[in-house]
Amino acid sequence: MVSPMPSTAPVETAPVETQPVEIDEPIDEKVVEPEVPWVVIVWNDPINLMSYVVFVFQKLFGYSRDKATKLMLDVHHKGKAAVSHGTREKCEFDVSRLHAHGLWATMQKDR
Repeated sequence: MVSPMPSTAPVETAPVETQPVEIDEPIDEKVVEPEVPWVVIVWNDPINLMSYVVFVFQKLFGYSRDKATKLMLDVHHKGKAAVSHGTREKCEFDVSRLHAHGLWATMQKDR
């Protein structure tokens, strides 16, 4: 037995109408505060040469020689300098890169 061929005539469809969707607004009155930014601190050490620290700041953060030198001098004279800031994840990444280059770095909340 031979099955009939399907019709090739176009099928007309009814126009599709979209219905508005109701969205429930939050009823919680709690105010959400933005996340507190973090800061990366490089600490002075007796191991690394000042020229090397300037090089690392330029390489990792793209700082100009003048800015990198100023930060290095803060580390040298004040014992520390804030070299980067941002989200916790960004600062964790920056600290790990500084450690990979042999510098002593930590991070803390910026408040």
